[in-house]
Amino acid sequence: MATMSVTAVTKEFAPAGVWSADRVHSHVSFEVAYAGVNTFRGGFTDFTVTLTGGEEPSLEGTARVASVDVKDENLNAHLQTPDFFDAARHPEISFRATGLRRLDGGRVEGTGELTIKGVTQPIEVTGTIASAPVTDPMGRERLGLRLETSIDRTGYGVSWNAPNQTGGGDYVANDVKLIAELALIRQEG
Repeated sequence: MATMSVTAVTKEFAPAGVWSADRVHSHVSFEVAYAGVNTFRGGFTDFTVTLTGGEEPSLEGTARVASVDVKDENLNAHLQTPDFFDAARHPEISFRATGLRRLDGGRVEGTGELTIKGVTQPIEVTGTIASAPVTDPMGRERLGLRLETSIDRTGYGVSWNAPNQTGGGDYVANDVKLIAELALIRQEG
């Protein structure tokens, strides 16, 4: 006899109010397989994320393409070109989610839309959320949220590649993991 598992969905994703990402304690990053031997990581230093809590939560965020950081000035510059993000014509990457659900054990899932290089596609996100807000030493309420998804970068027109010189495919994988580790602060008002 087969058994079924039921995952409970709680009513409220996050406490009501507007929560904004503290950029000092938050990270928006990506990971992609490189050369078939390791994982290459990078991120964005200039981003905004706003979560509206309550019974119908929404999450919106943008990252400035010019702020991409991969710890190499030449590669940072190459990522600005049409080969990758085309920052001159598409200066921001954006995300919007309205289908966010809190599950048992602090797990979350949701749906949304991601826009890169002017191409918008639906995505699914998974992650975790803190069980409850905490108060920091300055008296502000904080809530931790981690979300991730995987995309095929070529579906957004980010398709530059080079063949691996020893065979075995290309240097940069098409599947990219996007990660947002957010320290959210409740806004007054």
